[in-house]
Amino acid sequence: MAGDAPLVQQMASTTLADDGDSSPIWAKFSCRVLIRNIICRPDGGVGLAGQKVAVGGWVKTGREQGKGSFAFLELNDGSCPANLQVIVEASVAPLSQLVHTGTCVYVEGELKKPPEGTKQNVELKVEKVIDVGPVDPAKYPLPKTRLTLEFLRDFVHLRPRTNTISAVARIRNALAYATHTFFQKHGFLYVHTPIITTSDCEGAGEMFQVTTLLNDAEKLEKELQKNPPPSEAELEAARFFVKEKGENVARLKSAKASKEDISAAVAELTKAKESFTKMEERSKLKPGLPQKDGKIDYSQDFFARQAFLTVSGQLQVEGFACALSSVYTFGPTFRAEHSHTSRHLAEFWMVEPEIAFADLEDDMNCAEAYVKFLCQWLLDNCLDDLEFMVKHFDKSAIDRLKMVSSTPFKRISYTEAVELLEKVTDKKFENKVEWGIDLASEHERYLTEVIFQKPVIVYNYPKGIKAFYMRLNDDMKTVAAMDVLVPKVGELIGGSQREERHEVIEKRILEMGLPLEPYEWYLDLRRYGTVKHCGFGLGFERMVLFATGIDNIRDVIPFPRYPGRADL
Repeated sequence: MAGDAPLVQQMASTTLADDGDSSPIWAKFSCRVLIRNIICRPDGGVGLAGQKVAVGGWVKTGREQGKGSFAFLELNDGSCPANLQVIVEASVAPLSQLVHTGTCVYVEGELKKPPEGTKQNVELKVEKVIDVGPVDPAKYPLPKTRLTLEFLRDFVHLRPRTNTISAVARIRNALAYATHTFFQKHGFLYVHTPIITTSDCEGAGEMFQVTTLLNDAEKLEKELQKNPPPSEAELEAARFFVKEKGENVARLKSAKASKEDISAAVAELTKAKESFTKMEERSKLKPGLPQKDGKIDYSQDFFARQAFLTVSGQLQVEGFACALSSVYTFGPTFRAEHSHTSRHLAEFWMVEPEIAFADLEDDMNCAEAYVKFLCQWLLDNCLDDLEFMVKHFDKSAIDRLKMVSSTPFKRISYTEAVELLEKVTDKKFENKVEWGIDLASEHERYLTEVIFQKPVIVYNYPKGIKAFYMRLNDDMKTVAAMDVLVPKVGELIGGSQREERHEVIEKRILEMGLPLEPYEWYLDLRRYGTVKHCGFGLGFERMVLFATGIDNIRDVIPFPRYPGRADL
């Protein structure tokens, strides 16, 4: 090390690389070593003993020892579930600033092997405290006691500091990375589809509207309160003033007055007319939304028509599939369903691949391969976080992932699924089973958890319970749709072969009571170079639920949005 410069300065001026088993891996864009690169090594960090490092993180627990001569801190920086034990002597820094839960510390020191009999493989002896983000323990809302996930929803900005939510965040990150890896590996192109749309993909009508009309109406109301429109008497006076100025111009012209006098009079007339026109326009301003034929006039809105937050990027991504063959979109979607259940969010993320020159069989093959890939990726890359979930939430989480990653999925038709469920005698379903119903979660889970005890793909659903874009089968009663059902959550994926025949899909749109006009661009895909294509949508939060074993979907998304909650 050069001179007596602080360790972090010295490291910033050198190449930060891993020199082998005995050297720590320094972060490339931060002068520190991630805690996972210390304690998640195969040797638990023992091989790094004697090395100088800088670490930063938040205190999980801290306690003064030796009558206040030193303190133990359990430090976590979010890079892994485990904490690094840090020892700080009172001569280095005031211990009372460091020991409170939630305190952020950035320190440098030497890694040491602790005494025999301790559970740690390595600990950090602090030589310098670089920075401290203090906490008032009397006000910090996340005490050391075990907190419920429901309680943590009231502190959504702080809950990532807890073991559970940080583990969920790492698992979610791994699933997102695995998603892109899978589709890129198989030649899919990533397409960004719009969040604002004018069409309802699902035809359910539960959409959030995007409009500036309300803001415009509020602004107008405030403006009219501050500066009321002219009265009829004021308008009449202005009208008479214009007439008077006009008569004056005519009089000057007939008297053959000078050009200067006529020009001055014309200027006064022009000014009077402009003033009257503005007054007349203001007199027509009325509070409230613009109306036309007794309805809201959306031609006055920002997009000159009704617009909504998307419920799916599928329709738009189909346009790219019909030009680029294999594509996918992965982004937020929205549904204004006023539901308070543990399975619903107003804002959620969807993974939606679309494949050209492919049918329902190809769709099922892709969906099965994708789910298996996700499960294996977590087993290979997130085992420590999964073990945390097994210990605290769901003892079967890892076994479930192993089973799904290695087991061929069972495939049955909707008709076969209904027949099996109708024969069930050991359970009374809350929702009656009969052909034509949309299978409820209890039915889906019974199929996959009890009857087959593995993932199930149900295909060929009744057309009456599926969207207009799904391909009509030859029986004219069912469509080429498929759902992937898994233990714990039921439906994980919904997909279909798309209806590529122009006449058929146009008829289906009208049958469902939807207007053709918003879908004209979609029908163009069938008019010009139509192609067989298919795709599916995976509810990303449901995949996180499946992987972690957590029960409520609000706890697997960083900032949950549901009725009454959108405050951060």
